[in-house]
Amino acid sequence: MLDAFNDWLLALGAQYNVNPYVFGAIYVGAIPFFFASIAWLVKRARAGRSTVVPTLLAGFFFVSAYLYLGIYGQDIPLWVWIFLGALILYGAWSTVRDTRAKIRSTDEV
Repeated sequence: MLDAFNDWLLALGAQYNVNPYVFGAIYVGAIPFFFASIAWLVKRARAGRSTVVPTLLAGFFFVSAYLYLGIYGQDIPLWVWIFLGALILYGAWSTVRDTRAKIRSTDEV
């Protein structure tokens, strides 16, 4: 059964010219860098310093796997882009909300 799943996944990747294992590695590999960027952003915001660079880095790491899909993928269906767009918008909203709460929590103490 695992072999059948692997074959299906690789065939799907070949259909869209994307290696699913590379996509997964980028997706999982970016997580610690994303959280490090958020921590750096919160630290700089609490210190009253510019948060432009950590914000840009956090955004890059947040969408890095989808950038791979966008650059190398071919014939990706429109519904996939709509779904990914909705996920990215929700994730961005959630991250901004949580980051503001972290910054605020120190200001109140």
